[in-house]
Amino acid sequence: MEARNSRKLLYFYLLASSFLFAGFNSVALAESLISDQPYLTLASNTFVFNPRNLTWTALSNGKVIKSGKAIGGSRYCRDIGRSCKTPTGTYRVYSKGGAGCRSSRYPVGRGGAKMPYCMFFAKNYAVHGSYEMPNYNASHGCIRVQPDAARWLNQNFMQIGTTVIVKPY
Repeated sequence: MEARNSRKLLYFYLLASSFLFAGFNSVALAESLISDQPYLTLASNTFVFNPRNLTWTALSNGKVIKSGKAIGGSRYCRDIGRSCKTPTGTYRVYSKGGAGCRSSRYPVGRGGAKMPYCMFFAKNYAVHGSYEMPNYNASHGCIRVQPDAARWLNQNFMQIGTTVIVKPY
């Protein structure tokens, strides 16, 4: 009888643990633990964008695989009359495109801006390649990376469901 109760207790513990891990956003927890220290992530692949130092980092099981320059959304976009900051938080890639990916919104009124190797992580926001990489946040909200980095991320690292963390400005 005692062995049966111990087994029930073990099953309950395993079930409760599974529920807790599924219910909590482990990546958000990991993000709250990191600042400029080495990254701790509990997901297999994680893309981190830091708009303060204009960098992206690709992590696999908590280890830095690659990193590079990245440009986020501008504090103010004249053509739309408001802030274009990339929304901070934790997201997941939900859609990807290839070398021919283009914007449906920008330039304003006609769309068509090139966004090679786009990886959408939030409504109308993507990580994508660009040759326009000034030393300040200048986009309409997307995360720009060098085209070769975008291709590598798209083809080798970021899959549907990959975690994207956008740190605060």
